[in-house]
Amino acid sequence: MADAAAAPSGTPESGNVLLTIVLKHHPGLVLDDVQARLKASQWWDRFPVPGTRVVSWTVAMGLGQIVTLELPPHLLGLVNLELERSAWGVFSTEVYPTYDFVPVRERIKERVRHGGQ
Repeated sequence: MADAAAAPSGTPESGNVLLTIVLKHHPGLVLDDVQARLKASQWWDRFPVPGTRVVSWTVAMGLGQIVTLELPPHLLGLVNLELERSAWGVFSTEVYPTYDFVPVRERIKERVRHGGQ
């Protein structure tokens, strides 16, 4: 088993999990409406919650925003609470536990290169 200190972030060995949040824009809201609602709900101060780390925050044109956080599992409820407090009404949300596939892909490539599957 890998040493926990050497484990990449977002892996079970590190104790943290990755959480990907899809924030879909509500149709009918223009940018000024979105910004006003986010300001009123204190979105920029409340999210992401302390103790989490933003791994990526991407804008997907025509869809919305895709945020991946790294967090200890005990903060999952707090992340959910802040989404309910400050994102709802501006975005519809989808939340997925995720993991970094790059190291897995590299191991598979190496295995296949040596005749495995």
